[in-house]
Amino acid sequence: MADSESFGIEKGYGSQAVQWMNEEAKKSDWKFEARLYDYEIITKNFGTFEMFSWIGDPKAARDLIIKASKRFKIRVIEGGYKTRHLVLRIERSEYGMIRKGDRIIGRIEFTSSRLTESRWTVKLEERK
Repeated sequence: MADSESFGIEKGYGSQAVQWMNEEAKKSDWKFEARLYDYEIITKNFGTFEMFSWIGDPKAARDLIIKASKRFKIRVIEGGYKTRHLVLRIERSEYGMIRKGDRIIGRIEFTSSRLTESRWTVKLEERK
Protein backbone atom coordinates (compact mmCIF):
# COMPACT_ATOMS: atom_id res chain seq x y z
CA MET A 1 0.00 0.00 0.00
CA ALA A 2 1.95 2.99 -1.24
CA ASP A 3 -1.10 5.23 -1.46
CA SER A 4 -4.69 5.21 -0.31
CA GLU A 5 -7.85 7.25 -0.68
CA SER A 6 -9.87 5.68 2.13
CA PHE A 7 -8.49 7.78 4.97
CA GLY A 8 -10.62 10.51 6.52
CA ILE A 9 -10.60 13.29 9.09
CA GLU A 10 -13.59 14.61 11.04
CA LYS A 11 -15.32 17.41 9.13
CA GLY A 12 -14.01 20.87 9.94
CA TYR A 13 -10.46 19.74 10.71
CA GLY A 14 -9.39 18.46 7.28
CA SER A 15 -7.08 21.18 5.98
CA GLN A 16 -5.65 21.89 9.43
CA ALA A 17 -4.87 18.22 10.13
CA VAL A 18 -3.47 17.48 6.66
CA GLN A 19 -1.19 20.52 6.85
CA TRP A 20 0.01 19.44 10.32
CA MET A 21 0.65 15.84 9.14
CA ASN A 22 2.69 17.05 6.16
CA GLU A 23 4.77 19.32 8.43
CA GLU A 24 5.36 16.49 10.94
CA ALA A 25 6.46 14.17 8.13
CA LYS A 26 9.01 16.75 6.96
CA LYS A 27 10.34 17.22 10.51
CA SER A 28 10.73 13.46 10.98
CA ASP A 29 12.12 13.03 7.45
CA TRP A 30 9.41 10.50 6.52
CA LYS A 31 8.26 9.86 2.97
CA PHE A 32 4.66 11.04 3.27
CA GLU A 33 2.43 13.61 1.59
CA ALA A 34 -1.32 13.99 2.10
CA ARG A 35 -3.90 15.97 0.12
CA LEU A 36 -7.59 16.61 0.64
CA TYR A 37 -9.71 15.89 -2.39
CA ASP A 38 -12.99 17.75 -1.71
CA TYR A 39 -15.02 14.68 -0.91
CA GLU A 40 -16.99 13.86 2.21
CA ILE A 41 -18.29 10.57 3.59
CA ILE A 42 -21.35 10.71 5.82
CA THR A 43 -21.80 7.91 8.35
CA LYS A 44 -24.79 7.24 10.59
CA ASN A 45 -22.83 6.39 13.72
CA PHE A 46 -19.70 8.53 13.49
CA GLY A 47 -20.56 11.75 11.66
CA THR A 48 -19.09 13.32 8.53
CA PHE A 49 -15.48 12.89 7.40
CA GLU A 50 -13.36 14.80 4.90
CA MET A 51 -11.54 12.19 2.84
CA PHE A 52 -7.90 12.59 1.85
CA SER A 53 -5.35 10.68 -0.15
CA TRP A 54 -1.69 10.19 0.63
CA ILE A 55 1.46 8.81 -0.97
CA GLY A 56 4.53 7.49 0.78
CA ASP A 57 5.32 5.17 3.65
CA PRO A 58 2.34 3.19 5.06
CA LYS A 59 3.76 3.09 8.61
CA ALA A 60 4.24 6.86 8.58
CA ALA A 61 0.66 7.34 7.35
CA ARG A 62 -0.81 5.20 10.11
CA ASP A 63 1.35 6.85 12.80
CA LEU A 64 0.53 10.37 11.60
CA ILE A 65 -3.23 9.78 11.41
CA ILE A 66 -3.23 8.51 15.02
CA LYS A 67 -1.09 11.45 16.18
CA ALA A 68 -3.42 13.90 14.39
CA SER A 69 -6.41 12.32 16.12
CA LYS A 70 -4.75 12.79 19.51
CA ARG A 71 -3.52 16.31 18.79
CA PHE A 72 -6.83 17.72 17.52
CA LYS A 73 -9.05 15.40 19.65
CA ILE A 74 -10.97 14.25 16.58
CA ARG A 75 -12.24 11.04 15.00
CA VAL A 76 -10.34 9.73 11.99
CA ILE A 77 -10.75 6.90 9.48
CA GLU A 78 -7.68 4.74 9.11
CA GLY A 79 -8.41 2.92 5.87
CA GLY A 80 -6.51 0.79 3.43
CA TYR A 81 -7.38 -2.63 4.81
CA LYS A 82 -8.34 -5.36 2.34
CA THR A 83 -9.61 -8.93 2.66
CA ARG A 84 -7.16 -11.82 2.48
CA HIS A 85 -9.20 -13.92 0.07
CA LEU A 86 -9.60 -13.13 -3.59
CA VAL A 87 -13.22 -12.42 -4.46
CA LEU A 88 -14.05 -11.28 -7.98
CA ARG A 89 -16.89 -8.78 -7.94
CA ILE A 90 -18.02 -5.84 -10.00
CA GLU A 91 -17.39 -3.62 -6.99
CA ARG A 92 -14.18 -3.25 -5.07
CA SER A 93 -14.18 -3.00 -1.32
CA GLU A 94 -11.88 -1.73 1.36
CA TYR A 95 -12.13 -1.64 5.13
CA GLY A 96 -11.21 0.96 7.70
CA MET A 97 -11.15 1.61 11.41
CA ILE A 98 -12.66 4.64 13.08
CA ARG A 99 -10.26 5.92 15.71
CA LYS A 100 -10.35 8.54 18.40
CA GLY A 101 -6.80 8.84 19.70
CA ASP A 102 -5.41 5.36 20.37
CA ARG A 103 -8.85 3.79 20.73
CA ILE A 104 -10.67 2.03 17.91
CA ILE A 105 -14.32 3.05 18.23
CA GLY A 106 -15.72 1.33 15.13
CA ARG A 107 -15.22 -0.30 11.77
CA ILE A 108 -16.36 0.72 8.31
CA GLU A 109 -16.59 -0.94 4.89
CA PHE A 110 -16.29 1.09 1.69
CA THR A 111 -17.34 0.03 -1.80
CA SER A 112 -16.69 1.49 -5.22
CA SER A 113 -17.32 0.34 -8.78
CA ARG A 114 -14.46 -1.35 -10.62
CA LEU A 115 -15.82 -0.30 -13.99
CA THR A 116 -15.84 3.46 -13.45
CA GLU A 117 -13.71 5.88 -11.47
CA SER A 118 -16.37 6.30 -8.81
CA ARG A 119 -15.74 7.44 -5.26
CA TRP A 120 -15.99 5.36 -2.12
CA THR A 121 -19.40 4.90 -0.50
CA VAL A 122 -20.15 3.47 2.94
CA LYS A 123 -21.58 -0.03 2.69
CA LEU A 124 -21.43 -1.13 6.31
CA GLU A 125 -20.46 0.46 9.61
CA GLU A 126 -20.43 -0.84 13.14
CA ARG A 127 -19.58 0.49 16.57
CA LYS A 128 -17.12 -1.44 18.62
